[in-house]
Amino acid sequence: MVLAFADVQMLDVTGPSEVFSMADRFHGPAYALELVGAPGASGAPGAPGAQAIPASSGLRLLPDRGLDDCRGPIDTLIVPGGLGVNAAQRDERVIVWLRDAAARSRRVASVCTGAFLLARAGLLDGRRATTHWSACAALGRRYPSIDVQSDPIYVRDGNIYTSAGVTAGIDLALALVEEDLGHGAALEVARSLVLFVRRPGGQAQFSAGLAVQEAERSSVRELQAWVADHLEEDLSVPALAERCFMSPRNFARVFAREVGLTPAVYVEALRIERARMLLESTELGVEEVAARCGYGTVETLRRGFARRLHVSPSEYRGRFHGAGARVVPLRQAR
Repeated sequence: MVLAFADVQMLDVTGPSEVFSMADRFHGPAYALELVGAPGASGAPGAPGAQAIPASSGLRLLPDRGLDDCRGPIDTLIVPGGLGVNAAQRDERVIVWLRDAAARSRRVASVCTGAFLLARAGLLDGRRATTHWSACAALGRRYPSIDVQSDPIYVRDGNIYTSAGVTAGIDLALALVEEDLGHGAALEVARSLVLFVRRPGGQAQFSAGLAVQEAERSSVRELQAWVADHLEEDLSVPALAERCFMSPRNFARVFAREVGLTPAVYVEALRIERARMLLESTELGVEEVAARCGYGTVETLRRGFARRLHVSPSEYRGRFHGAGARVVPLRQAR
């Protein structure tokens, strides 16, 4: 069963639905899909009482029935995300129904920011969970009892599953098919949809920019700006401390307090971000990318990518090269 509400993300609904539909086509009867509308949508499709639900794309969904008509056991409950999540969180009818429906479900899964609805219903308290990378911090702030994990494509904690942004709902649906019907069935569906049965790496590959605190101290703030333009230089703690006229120990303590990251973690994050940009938007060889980002060897760059993105630089380039607005001429890629 898939929940739908005004301004839902259409792909959050249709992506997992297509996976289950195709699995049923290949290995059924296995799944019977049903769309339940919130709030107030009722009646069978085409019936006088049915109310179409506008998705954020402008397309409209016609539910099989409304919340009040949904009773009895549920095998799998899918809760999508989208622009309408904020309004849905404030609708007590939706939240009360969700708590009740979850209690009647064998398993419950959210797609993207649908995790906020599960959290609002208390279903993620004390659990590990994820959501779209750009919303992970907000989920953790709003619901501190949740162990928010920002990198996984999806997370299972008991019978509750949460997935990352938008297309991660398809990854999660494939995992559920694998649980139910085996690896071969999931692989067949993935091949038909031209997908990885398990996507390599985590959603850190897709996040943009480096989200860090801006230091209050002007000396540390100026250092942050300087580091971004001098990634190929010596950025060890002693070298950075000298620029701030501090002892290495005091500098490391002040920097971590002001920025929220240790100097080493901050520098690596900037270097990886620069390397990602160069791999995406230039034809530079991996050796040159490593040099321009301050890595002494290609192997050091590879270890950084494996640690933070769970893929190699070459795999990352194969996946994202050309994804930027344009290819940067080599003389400008500094």
